[in-house]
Amino acid sequence: MTIRTNLSLGMLVGMLGLSAHAAPAEQALLAALRQAYPATTFDSVVATPIPHLFEVWMGSNVGFVTDTHPRYMIFGRLVDVQTMRDLTAPGLQQRGAANTQAAPPATERIDPAQLPLADAIATTHGSGARTLYLFTDPQCIYCRQLELALATIPDVRIYNFLVPFQGRELPIHIWCASDRVAAWQSALRSATAPAAPLPHCAHPIDRNLALAARLGVQGTPTLIFSNGVRETGVLDAHEIEARLSSSTVAGSRAGTTQE
Repeated sequence: MTIRTNLSLGMLVGMLGLSAHAAPAEQALLAALRQAYPATTFDSVVATPIPHLFEVWMGSNVGFVTDTHPRYMIFGRLVDVQTMRDLTAPGLQQRGAANTQAAPPATERIDPAQLPLADAIATTHGSGARTLYLFTDPQCIYCRQLELALATIPDVRIYNFLVPFQGRELPIHIWCASDRVAAWQSALRSATAPAAPLPHCAHPIDRNLALAARLGVQGTPTLIFSNGVRETGVLDAHEIEARLSSSTVAGSRAGTTQE
């Protein structure tokens, strides 16, 4: 695996050098990234105002790489602090609109009853008395950060819907594993697919992607609480605990009112 990775990086640098005069820098970098990392779906590469820095689009996710050191990718947003203009926002909005079409706004509540729980990997902490739904990608750095906070939350059952925003190979490996929970937890530590061939099993990865688009889930991680409130991004343990408590209270009140 190490030899294969080194060869890919060497080929990547070589391709960039050879194609610099034959094609625009964006196309050269896009082709090189696709060849070096075939498990990730790269849609497009866009130049930024910073020399040698490029936006790399993977579905609705974006990273930033330099054409001099494309091995390293930064996730986040590029902001002009002089004008306080978010340079990444237009691309996110454009891709979000294209991917979701008539999907509900990202702030609209989601009815947990419409979530197909059989298509999620359930992990339970303590009694599992509370419920949390999570759209997540094992290769998403923010998802791995969120897991550190989730690991400290007691008495919650988490339904993890794997979405392949950064490639299908690793999510499929996780779902097809004999122990999905163990495979999921292992992937959070390594974020790389096993060296074994891609397994063939009935998996929900494509359905999860369609579900995310239908619900307007445009990024990972996206948390959905039992009262339908959604939050996208990394929350700390205190925020998660507070929202779990408020959603549980709201659910209890709703049940009392219906009675």
